[in-house]
Amino acid sequence: MWLHQFPVLLGALISVLDRVASVCEPNSQGKCVDISLGSCSDVAYSQTMFPNLLDQKSREVIEYSPEYILTSVLHNLLQGECNPDLRLLGCSIMAPKCEEGKIIKPCRKVCEALKKNCLPAFDAIDMAWPYFLDCDRFFVDEVEGCFDPLEKLRGETEFVEDNLSEAPFAIQFTHHSFPQMVRTLKKVASRCSHIANMYSIGRSFEGKDLFVMEFSTSPGQHELFKPEFKYIGNMHGNEVVGKELLIYLAQYLCSEYLLGNARIQTLINNTRIHLLPSMNPDGYELAAEEGAGYNGWINGRQTAQNLDLNRNFPDLTSEAYRLAKIRGARMDHLPIPQSYWWRKVAPETKAVIKWLKSIPFVLSASLHGGDLVVSYPFDYSVHPLEEKMLSPTADEKMFKWLSKTYADAHPGISDKSEMRCGGNFAKRGGIINGAEWYSFSGGMADFNYLHTNCFEITLELGCEKFPLEEELYSLWQANRDALLTFMEMVHRGIKGIVSDKFGNPIKNARISVKGIRHDILTAADGDYWRLLPPGTYLVSAQARGYSKVLKKVTLPAKMNKAGRVDFVLRPLSGRPSQTLHAPMRRSYEQYDPLEHFGPHTPQERREDTGRSLQPREKPWWWSYFSSLGQYRPLWLLKHR
Repeated sequence: MWLHQFPVLLGALISVLDRVASVCEPNSQGKCVDISLGSCSDVAYSQTMFPNLLDQKSREVIEYSPEYILTSVLHNLLQGECNPDLRLLGCSIMAPKCEEGKIIKPCRKVCEALKKNCLPAFDAIDMAWPYFLDCDRFFVDEVEGCFDPLEKLRGETEFVEDNLSEAPFAIQFTHHSFPQMVRTLKKVASRCSHIANMYSIGRSFEGKDLFVMEFSTSPGQHELFKPEFKYIGNMHGNEVVGKELLIYLAQYLCSEYLLGNARIQTLINNTRIHLLPSMNPDGYELAAEEGAGYNGWINGRQTAQNLDLNRNFPDLTSEAYRLAKIRGARMDHLPIPQSYWWRKVAPETKAVIKWLKSIPFVLSASLHGGDLVVSYPFDYSVHPLEEKMLSPTADEKMFKWLSKTYADAHPGISDKSEMRCGGNFAKRGGIINGAEWYSFSGGMADFNYLHTNCFEITLELGCEKFPLEEELYSLWQANRDALLTFMEMVHRGIKGIVSDKFGNPIKNARISVKGIRHDILTAADGDYWRLLPPGTYLVSAQARGYSKVLKKVTLPAKMNKAGRVDFVLRPLSGRPSQTLHAPMRRSYEQYDPLEHFGPHTPQERREDTGRSLQPREKPWWWSYFSSLGQYRPLWLLKHR
């Protein structure tokens, strides 16, 4: 019966195929026009062509399309994840690059890499991957002449060619734009590839990579008994001295290692060092617009989202003060409350939190500007209404020792003249408890101490936040030895490994010091580092399902490396240790909420079974497209 309808069906099929062909292969020759789409104004090219790769024939059609609306709101829907990468990728389809009257398609490998990284963010809000970002349909391979739509995010838009007259390892004491910083760090990673590695921990809100330069004899991996150290600069975008110092430090470590500097070789051979020069590259760009020497105290301090990163971390200090009143309550590795994710959390903050959870850092410093002093936790007052009140941690002696180490090695901070910058700290030896200086919550140093094993202090390296270029060399000279000396402090206290009687390492075993209400946990390989000042201590190791082991340890005053203290734990009641590992891991999972709780979880609709007796509700984000009526993007719904 259907034979008489065959011509009609065939005609319809041909029409559909013609339309698909027009979408996949638009007119190869035509007229290039200037890009006039607001959301695509910052792409790496200036001209496009109509119809585009979606067969949209004008700017007006594009601007009223669900595809364009989606790319415009994705940064809100995904809370900054993959922004602006996804928007630029979408622009490469809706406003494709045009050269000499021909459309240049984006590269498939860029799409595939981005989809791999960003698909979990779509899954978190129960959204399907957009059809127009189909890597196999709208993207092509390099052999077909594609382009990278994310090239502006790579930090390589300036200084394509090396200056051959430049000395191989000469440090240029200048201010670095983001592309200049990336280029400099990549040169270091290339010249010292056997000890250096450059990696990104995430992206800023505007899409700039948060690049880290790592130094180690085995770059890219944690090594047994090698402590992990980090420096973080430019947390406040207009405080640029720390950023430049870390760029100079990366070059210095590379060149001095190659030149055979014994101190540098010893440091790198026995430590894994991580340098994050700029945690707030978006804020830096805003501050740099005014120029060095003219920057105020506010411009560029915050992120592109108008967030102060040093107020954006979870406030665990308030919880620690509450627990301090409870006998036997834990005062370390406090979990992140779920309510924290309901507020606006910067992608830069989330990147650092994930970084802290992936590497067992031991010691850290954050480099700031605006004064000349070293401060240490807690930064939030034990009595919130008291803005200047001594609020020490359980490791007050260790924190004071760490702070004095940097201060004493810095000629400006150790200067006892009250006429110097930061002269009000001269009688204190250049150090101060953070809350006694001024109290604030949500700081990064407090979070490091209360959520991880890491001890972090804050370095205020000068009263001028954005100094003139001619001042940078003297700042480097004043801080170089102090930076090295502080790194060497990661080798103080004790270190060791916790294992069972068969030599199997025990992860998350608890290392306790009698009289100090703050424990640390062993890393994945069972190794640990416990920073301690000279003295005699009772140190214990324990883990769920194992007996507790106690040892007496004495650290001499002149000891300049960590003492080795290993522990062998025996299972309770003679049970095999391997049967105890699983419950022990479950016990500590509560301290890794970032892995089990996404920022969109409260809005997710969870079902106990695969079947539902009621119609499935539309996801919360569907309201963004309500004005489109019958043109709403059903292709974004996973379940129709």
